[in-house]
Parts: sequence; C-alpha cells; structure tokens
Amino acid sequence: MTLTVVRSLDSARSLRGSVDVEEFEQELIDQYSLALGAVGSTDETAAADRSVVFEFARFLGRPLWTAQVEDADRYLRTARRERGLARSTVAGKAGALAKFFEFVLVRYQGDIHALFDQVVVQPIDEFNRPRAVAAATAERIPPRADEVGDLFGGWAESLPGARKYLPAARDYLAASLWRRIGLRINETVMLDIGDWHPELGTHGKLHVRHGKGSRGRGAKVRTVPAIDEVDALLEWWLNDVRPQYGDDYDDPHAPLLPSERRDPMTGHCTRIGAEALRTGMGEAVGRWLPGWSGRLSPHVLRHYCASHLYEQGMTLKAIQELLGHSWLSTTTQYIHVRSTHIETSWAAATERTLARLGTTANVPSDRARSEKEEV
Repeated sequence: MTLTVVRSLDSARSLRGSVDVEEFEQELIDQYSLALGAVGSTDETAAADRSVVFEFARFLGRPLWTAQVEDADRYLRTARRERGLARSTVAGKAGALAKFFEFVLVRYQGDIHALFDQVVVQPIDEFNRPRAVAAATAERIPPRADEVGDLFGGWAESLPGARKYLPAARDYLAASLWRRIGLRINETVMLDIGDWHPELGTHGKLHVRHGKGSRGRGAKVRTVPAIDEVDALLEWWLNDVRPQYGDDYDDPHAPLLPSERRDPMTGHCTRIGAEALRTGMGEAVGRWLPGWSGRLSPHVLRHYCASHLYEQGMTLKAIQELLGHSWLSTTTQYIHVRSTHIETSWAAATERTLARLGTTANVPSDRARSEKEEV
C-alpha cells in the first residue's frame, strides 16, 4: 500500500517564493474538493464546482483569497452580458463560488491572514447573488388547461397520419409524461423498459432511477404512480408502438424511449437524447399552440402538472413526492393557480363549515350583518 503525503494547512508557514502562493491556492481547491466528497457530492458535481473556481481565478488574475465583492460583480456581469450565459447558468456559478469562499472562511481564514496579511471576504453577497429562482418561476407560469388540452388533442389526432409515426408517437408519450406526472426531461430519457411496473399499486408505477439529487448528492431514486391515464398511455406504447422499433421491446434494460439510430454492435436502437425530445415538442407547439412557441418547455409542462393536480385537490405533500422535490418550499414554487382559486377555496371551506353546523343558510358579509344589526 502506498501512502500519500498530505501537507496540513492548519498552521502558517513561511513562504519560500512565489511558487508557494500557487501551491497554497491549489491546496485550498483540492481540500475543498475533498470536503465536497465527504458530504456525498458526486465526482461530476465536484468537478463542475472546481472548474468554476479555476475560471474565476483566471478572471481575477491574482490569488483567490484577495477577491472582493467588486471582483465578483465584474465576473458575473461579464458572464451574463458579454458571454451571454443563461441566468440559471450564472446563478450556478455564483452558488459554486459562494460555497468555495464559505469553505475558505470557515477553515483557512486564520492561516491566510498569518501568511499573507489578507482578510478573506465573501465576494458573493445578497446583492450580487442572482435571483434566479424567483425570476425563473415567473417565466414558468404554464398555459391554461384548455390550451394544454388543445395542444395534446391536436397532437394525438395527428399521430396516425404522421409522416414519421414512430418518433411522433415517442415525442407525444414523453410530453405526456411531463404533462401528467411531472417527470423531468432527463429522468424521462433515462427510463428503461424494465422501469415500468404495472403490478405495483392501483395504476402501476415507474421506477425513476435518475432523479435529480439535492445539492449534488447523486441521483435521487423514487417510484412514480402512473396516474392521470399514464398507465393507459404506457400500455399503448409498449404493446403497439415500442415493438416497431426492434426486437428488444421485451428487454428490461432496453431504453423505453429509443431513437431511430441503431448501435452498430448490437443492431438495436440507441437511447433518444433530450434535445431531440425538446425539438419534437417544439414542433408540436408551433403547430397546435403557436401562441406559446418558444415559451412552452418540458419544464413548464412540469409546472403545469403540479398546478393542475393541485387544482384537482391533490395535497402539496403528495405533489412533492410525485415531482421528487426534497423540500416542500420548492414544490410551492411550481403551483400557479387561477385568480379565483382563493375565492373558490374560501367558498368550499364555508360549505364544509355550514354542513357541520347542519345548515345551508348563506353567510352574509360583515357589511350586510352590520346593516341588519342597525335596522
């Protein structure tokens, strides 16, 4: 067994030259990666966070511990305006930097002060941290139920006469999973035939093995009941459509949603990609719901699913489990209800109260009651 020598940063050491600055900076980043691994972050997440830290270091042009709030302002502004990165991407970079500097502040600020006479600050503060969640939520308000009904109604009626029936049916099924049970697009892509278990529960269940884990803690596994006619859709797909893609239709490890391309080694269809599914839905939206072209994404359909089920009476807790959210507060951001939802809920609560009291009399308003009392 070979032991690796790890140099401790617990105490200040005298610098031998400029190369020590670079080594010290590299050690901070390496120790940060080890800490990420200790809390269960995947290698991919740790690598992504490291790349952001290195990118910021190159942008900064001097040791990371000298970074100030103004430096982060310039970095994030450049990413958004000059590089044209998406708001969510910039928010992710800001979050990665915030975590790294929090790590440095907690563990090594004393060492850095002793070595370099430098006070470390958190360059990502409440003012330059992108408000990605609130902004993105506002942009994800889904269409009305009748609009979604028009889209999928027209789409379904067009399938028998589609020029390419198999990919059209596949794209329709994928979008139906987003609309009806709120699957993420990457979760949908990674489904295998063996992930469908019709024997479980009342409607059967899908085994989602590649769910999004919170804070990079790996895939979050869950089972999703095939409610809202998803069981019938999967039966149609597996019995009538999927066998037309090839003889692997009964292989539990074969992709549930295949592409038309074939693996040269096996001759079987390869797994469809997320972009192809996005393109398929985009074409359908452009044809049957053109007012939403460029706005209705798979994730917006996930928001529609949550809102629709909530309006039908499903509890927030049940929707949280269906969507695979770790926190109920996240689920509430997916609920977009009609403007009359509060009034409807109040009326329903009033009816329940009157039923318990054994009366059906109307409850007058405060103003009406006061006028009656004056008379």
